[in-house]
Amino acid sequence: MSKNTHALDIVILSKEYAAYKAALETYTEPTFTITQATDDPLQIDHDKVRVMLADPGLAASIVDKCDNLQWIQSGWAGNTPLIKQNKRNYVLSGVKGVFGRQMREYVFAYLLYFARNIQAFYTAQKNEGFNKWNKPEYGYLAGKTLGICGAGSIAQSLLPVADIFNMRVIGLTRSGEAMTGYDKIYTPDQKATFAADCDFLVNLLPDTPDTHNFFDKSLFQAMSKDSVLINAGRGSAIEEQALTEALNNDNLRAAVLDVFRQEPLPDHHPFWHHDKIIVTQHTAAESDPKDIAALFHHNAQRFIHNKSPEHVIDFDKGY
Repeated sequence: MSKNTHALDIVILSKEYAAYKAALETYTEPTFTITQATDDPLQIDHDKVRVMLADPGLAASIVDKCDNLQWIQSGWAGNTPLIKQNKRNYVLSGVKGVFGRQMREYVFAYLLYFARNIQAFYTAQKNEGFNKWNKPEYGYLAGKTLGICGAGSIAQSLLPVADIFNMRVIGLTRSGEAMTGYDKIYTPDQKATFAADCDFLVNLLPDTPDTHNFFDKSLFQAMSKDSVLINAGRGSAIEEQALTEALNNDNLRAAVLDVFRQEPLPDHHPFWHHDKIIVTQHTAAESDPKDIAALFHHNAQRFIHNKSPEHVIDFDKGY
């Protein structure tokens, strides 16, 4: 950790560097001296990097060269690019507690979209050969089961809203231990039973070796033909060909996909053109620079007083 001082030299390496810089310059305790701020890793003087606020994807390209590095505050929820690097003799702190509002709105926007069958009403309105007052079929969220893979801190933001809508909530975690707000918790070896119990299945799993291709043929075959998958976790969790085949075979109603193995998702990728897939360009819960700056400021206060930052990432676990 640093010496007990009220000033801290930092490097910002992020596509949002200008917004981060502006936000951090409003703080006076501690005082931040921003020695470098850029979105170009080639501009970084490696020897001067001790504390860094960074996008993991950018920081990963230089982290092994930063011999004096002590701490990186990530600006992302996912830190796979840094976790995959050989260098681990520094503290990497993640982001928690700032994505709940965005994720809550994202998930329930699509839950309501499918429950109320909004697209069918719009189509009926525009169909000139259709009896416009002959209403499409629709349903309600009340009584439906929301399943959450990865029942962590972000998932907590969904529970109060699910309760308001009188939904049943089940979760899947590595431990399988009972959790407040969930009607039932499953373990990964019970994923087929879990999937069969869901009307809506939301993936919020972290990116770890254990979660790669977690959503595979066996899971999709277990889902109800009326169920909907929402992937706002990691693209690596989805076995893409298995999902496409499951949708083609009516194993599930639809999929809303926000994250992908390759981003940006190539224009030629079949997901763009599938009638049962909605693509949302990694927008479910984007980082707000002011929120990340506030978290960094909080952790910086701990750092200068020789305390560990909050939300430290375990390199072995991957989160």
